Amino acid sequence: FLGLFFLWPVANILALGLAPGGELELGHVLHTWTEPFVLDIVLFTLTLAGVSTLLTMLLGLPAAWVFARFEFPFKRAARALTVVPFVLPTVVVGSAFLALLGPRSPLNALGTALFGEAFPQVRLDGSVEAIVIAHVFYNLAVIIRLVGGMWAHIDPRAEEAARLLGASAWRTFREVTWPLLRPAVISAASIVFLFTVTSFGVVLLLGSPRDTTLEVEIYRQTAILLDLPTAAALTLLQMGGVFILLLGSARAQEGLAVQQRLRGASETSRRPRRGRERTLVMIILAVTVVLMFVPLAVLVERSLAGPEGYGLAAYASLLEADPRTRLTATPWASVVDSLAFAAAATLIAGTLGLMAALAVGYRRGWLARGLDALIMLPLGTSAVIVGFGFLVSLDTPPLDLRTSILLIPIAHALIALPFVVRSVVPVVRSIDDRLREAAAVLGASPGRAWREVDAPI
Repeated sequence: FLGLFFLWPVANILALGLAPGGELELGHVLHTWTEPFVLDIVLFTLTLAGVSTLLTMLLGLPAAWVFARFEFPFKRAARALTVVPFVLPTVVVGSAFLALLGPRSPLNALGTALFGEAFPQVRLDGSVEAIVIAHVFYNLAVIIRLVGGMWAHIDPRAEEAARLLGASAWRTFREVTWPLLRPAVISAASIVFLFTVTSFGVVLLLGSPRDTTLEVEIYRQTAILLDLPTAAALTLLQMGGVFILLLGSARAQEGLAVQQRLRGASETSRRPRRGRERTLVMIILAVTVVLMFVPLAVLVERSLAGPEGYGLAAYASLLEADPRTRLTATPWASVVDSLAFAAAATLIAGTLGLMAALAVGYRRGWLARGLDALIMLPLGTSAVIVGFGFLVSLDTPPLDLRTSILLIPIAHALIALPFVVRSVVPVVRSIDDRLREAAAVLGASPGRAWREVDAPI
């Protein structure tokens, strides 16, 4: 699947750029890599991705702890809502942040109403700060889901034993919880880093013209300047750097994996106790709500605002036969199409991702690490290059898919595979081998042992 729908299209489009006349021209590649502007772009891209990932982790880990370990009113609804930002279109999120951080921000209006004209105005549109805030907003769900999902199944009795033996809360976390959680943290951080290092729409909408990442520059060279050789050189640089980082991440996860007895999430969560714990949980939830739901509230407000005041006119127009508000399909038909594509992509990515996660999780060595890095590579490759690669590679029988509806779920599954693998591998590696051995001693075949031991976990 990866070879056919990722490596082959990318290799074809790179070949057009690196060997335009049929002969490989590496001189242009080396010349591009040593250009001062390229070095500046690489430095800015890595710095932006590093800062965005660090802030996402700092804000996401406390939220993951709260959702994993505590019960509170409307927890399921709140946990579901944390995923909403992750699936919103970039243009929509960009417009919300422009409204929230621009000169007509409701924060400015509220501050002026409370403190007068002396209130310092918030104006972050066209700044690196706005890009970082949007990155955190987008990727917080990755930390809450991947790290919180693992945290919810860690047996809390080990932590309770440490506390009974006199360890402080911080020492308990450092010496008991953190070693069990590290593979999931590295897994989630690698996905966030890949998303931010290849960020395109957020940088384009919220940044200034001088804020250029590798992804934006590849798009500019390919679609605007039509300079495919330079775009190919930049893509090789991006893919090579990302692949090296992914190999390091895979090796770290493999070396830090700890086998443990996992428990059901309902057995590990409880109500926060009175005092400092309840206060801490409330503060973390408040910060998460403000960070994730204020931009969503701005979107809701903008959807209701009209020239004649607030109302449902925009929603009513979705049902009207007005060509200005519709494309080739009705909104409801678009919803059905979206659900169908999502179901097909989930089936493909879920099946292939589970197989890949088992291959990576059960094995050690360079082959498992290489497969893990290869599966993650589509997230770290320019979407512009992959898209053009589809157009030039999948246009002849028996793979004439350029105008096929199948290409949409296939492309989505390609991007979804890393999430499946990154979710499942830490769990696979945490399963105690002695459970399988006990099943084998009791007469279970390897298939039955997997079906009755591994699969339920």
